[in-house]
Amino acid sequence: MNQPQVITVSELTKMIKAVLEQPQFNSLSVQGEISNFKHHTSGHMYFTLKDEGSKIKAVMFRSRNARLTFMPRDGDTVIIIGSLGVYEPNGEYQIYVDEILPLGVGALHLQFEALKQKLAAEGLFALERKQKIPFLPRKIAIITSPTGAAVRDCISVIRRRYPAMDILVIPAVVQGDAGPPSIIAALEQAGKRSDIDVIILARGGGSIEELWSFNDENVARAIAACPIPVISGVGHETDFTIADFVADLRAPTPSAAAEMAAPDYFDLVQSVNQYTKQLIVAVEKMLQEKRQAVAYLTERRIFRRPEEKIHREQQRIDEMLSTMTRVMSHRMSITRRVFENLTGKLDSLSPLAVLARGYAVCQTMDHTVVTDAAQVSCGDRVSVRLKSGRLICQVEEGRADDSE
Repeated sequence: MNQPQVITVSELTKMIKAVLEQPQFNSLSVQGEISNFKHHTSGHMYFTLKDEGSKIKAVMFRSRNARLTFMPRDGDTVIIIGSLGVYEPNGEYQIYVDEILPLGVGALHLQFEALKQKLAAEGLFALERKQKIPFLPRKIAIITSPTGAAVRDCISVIRRRYPAMDILVIPAVVQGDAGPPSIIAALEQAGKRSDIDVIILARGGGSIEELWSFNDENVARAIAACPIPVISGVGHETDFTIADFVADLRAPTPSAAAEMAAPDYFDLVQSVNQYTKQLIVAVEKMLQEKRQAVAYLTERRIFRRPEEKIHREQQRIDEMLSTMTRVMSHRMSITRRVFENLTGKLDSLSPLAVLARGYAVCQTMDHTVVTDAAQVSCGDRVSVRLKSGRLICQVEEGRADDSE
């Protein structure tokens, strides 16, 4: 029988840890009651999460619990979100907590996370689909409650930053069951206008229930479908809604959204004045450089006495003509001598030159040259070509030799 492999406690703990670090244990939402709660001087929180049948240790490090909006207490029923792991020194498994939510809020948070993951998978949060916020919009639309503090804050900030900015307030219900359809209708109304360049979707702070209209799936899809860039300014800086993720730009507060939508008029004026000064300096520098260049050129002899340049060029042309005439004359002389030499040779070979020396060419009447007496018979007529003229003769006798 084979003996089982012997491992150490540490090795066993590492094996268990590897199993508990699988993906299915990385993002857990667990409901239970807090007991043995201890907020350590290090800032970390240690407690036990239990129900009727079991319990598990939990730890929430200082970097995580700094964002809590309430202080957990023994007896609180909560939903914790975190991952499962092993504390190797004690060989104990425990939950490493990322968030703690009161039970009622926890249910909403779970809906929030589920919708967030769904829309993210569809690409509604992708940066490449987000529209650019215009630098200087013609008109800003504010979708919010017309009686809330958010609309007053937005208008005040825009008027302070850019007094002449055109503002359109589109009323909407921003809380309760009537919120989502009202917000969607306002977005559709704004999207049909050609004079609006940016939309601020605003609401002041509140509980998660009060902000829930901005976690509605249809509202998120309406924001994504809006042809005009949307800035989400909902709640306080620590509040996050689905609208923040799908909007083209997220602002921590309504006032911050107004800051992002409207440029600072006085900064623009200062920038324009600065650029104007820089442009004037640049133009003056360029003009000075051009003046110096013109002065340098006008001081040159060619500009003060241009006729000298013309006369030099005329003289150069005359010299070129003289040179060309000499070259052509020389070439013509050589060509003439070659022609005369060839003409003399041609004349010496010409039959006419032979005739000029007293010789004649005898031909039959059909122009066949007679070179042998046997070619003709007595009585035949022949043509005799002389240097000048032609004789028609009749043969009386033919001889085969050269004797007279």
